[in-house]
Order: sequence, then structure tokens, then C-alpha cells
Amino acid sequence: MTAVQGEPRPVRRIVTGEDAEGRSLIVSDELTPNRFMAPYAPSYVQVPWATGEGAARGDDPAPAGHQFGFHSPKGTILRIVDFPVDTSYNESQLTEFLDANQVRDASNPRHFWFHKTHSLDYAICLEGEIYAMLDEDETLMRAGDVLIQRATNHSWSNRSDRPCRMAFILIALDGEDTSAH
Repeated sequence: MTAVQGEPRPVRRIVTGEDAEGRSLIVSDELTPNRFMAPYAPSYVQVPWATGEGAARGDDPAPAGHQFGFHSPKGTILRIVDFPVDTSYNESQLTEFLDANQVRDASNPRHFWFHKTHSLDYAICLEGEIYAMLDEDETLMRAGDVLIQRATNHSWSNRSDRPCRMAFILIALDGEDTSAH
């Protein structure tokens, strides 16, 4: 259970289950296998778990190397992201990534990360600080703050001098109205 050198701290993933008699037990206790550095920045991404159509088939829904979209249709994704400072991004590669996933706001974005997904996202600041930016507003989030992102155009801006670790629980909406949630 060792991290790749140079990566931020990996997340320990503990998964529970039941034995043949229905008694609870720990099925696995290991570092999250699905983790990688994003190609557009030194942004460390980890997916400890997923459900729905985006999850991998088999015993582990988030194995090493499994590719996830921004959300999992008819399901959820738990994603931990270490956002680097804004100046470390390759904006051209990030634009290509957002365009490939068909989520980028190309109209008149206030920030290079502006995007919109069809999911209800619980965004939890675990360490550091980051600005949650919307078309009309922004707010500084610090450790312990939670943002409920209801399928709106948004961006994340790390204007500090150190990474910010965020946890996201992404819930696919699959045609649902976000105003009621």
C-alpha cells in the first residue's frame, strides 16, 4: 500500500460486506486503486467508489485504470480531487478535456474551468481553500465547507499557494429537475 512518488496522499478505501451468515466484515482495506494525475495539470484524482452505468463490472466498481465520465448515468461517483494552484494548469489541454466530455462553457466563461454537468454534486472542502465560481457569484470555501452544486454552470479556482483537496459525491440526474433537490 504505497503511493507513487510525487503524488499527493492517496485515500485509504475500506469496503464492508457480509459473510455467508449475514455478519458484517471488512472485505478490503487498501489504497484507492483508481487514482491518476490529470494530463492538464498536476491535479490528483481518486475515485474510491461508483455505482450505476459508469461503474466497472465485477467485484470492484472503481479498479485501477477504469475511465469515468463527469458522472455515472443512473448512479453515483465518489471522487477526491487535489486541485493545484490555478497557474499550474495547461489551459489548452484542459479545454480539450472539457470539450471531449461535452461540458465546457464556451460562451463567455469567467474562468478556464467553467463547465456544467447534469448531476447533483455535493462538494466538500477537505483541506486548503478554493473559490467556487458561478456565472454571477463566487465564494471562498475552506476545510469543512460544503457546496450543493445543482447542475449549474460552475468553476473551481485555487488562488492560494498550495493544493486544495475536495471530495465530490456526484449523483446523476438522468432527466430530473434540479430545482426540487
